[in-house]
Amino acid sequence: MLVAAAVCPCPPLLVPEVAAGAAPELDATRAACTDALGVLAAARPDRLVVVGPAAAAGPESYPEGTPGSFRGFGVGLDVRLGPDRGAPTGRELPYGLAVGAWMLGRAGWADAPVEGLAVGETLATERCVEEGRAIAARADRVAMLVMGDASACRTLKAPGYLDERAAPFDAEVARALGAADTAALCALDTGLARELKVSGRAPWQVLAGAAAGNPDLEGALLHEDAPYGVGYIVAAWS
Repeated sequence: MLVAAAVCPCPPLLVPEVAAGAAPELDATRAACTDALGVLAAARPDRLVVVGPAAAAGPESYPEGTPGSFRGFGVGLDVRLGPDRGAPTGRELPYGLAVGAWMLGRAGWADAPVEGLAVGETLATERCVEEGRAIAARADRVAMLVMGDASACRTLKAPGYLDERAAPFDAEVARALGAADTAALCALDTGLARELKVSGRAPWQVLAGAAAGNPDLEGALLHEDAPYGVGYIVAAWS
């Protein structure tokens, strides 16, 4: 059963080495993510599943110990999803899971075994929900770290340019994540999310599926901002 979840954005800029001189601009976001991870640790889970965006539809699973890297962003920084268990995969973590692995390493996560799941923007809502239900059934006490950004169209200089639909979309996502409103997350418009360059839609709907078996979960919105024209939302469920 899902007992706790942390929802965090996943821009590589959260990693100070990647952000370089701009690193202080995301200090508030990093602090909120740290608080959200604290909720996971306090839940004392038997297993932690990190869910993040992928380039392909997926789902793609990544076992504990899978490596990741930020070398594609010009930084010689490597990470690993939990401790190295010596299980070769031949694959590296996609960037969203790599940011999640960096967060866990930064927090010194050692509270439960970790695994990763990557889901892409074309994965249907029904399939996302099914994946979430399967995650919740993996242990008596499951926690999730859910990585994904809201729209990338909040300003003229945003990666997707300005789209007037972006701010209302992000506001509804922030409300739903803050209220642990699984029905609202499942009802997100997948086509609109794609047009607004939202990377978190599929991971959020996996979370909604996992939470379906625990109606007692309550949410809290910890942070919401749109630096660089991209929506960053941090929430915690427990």
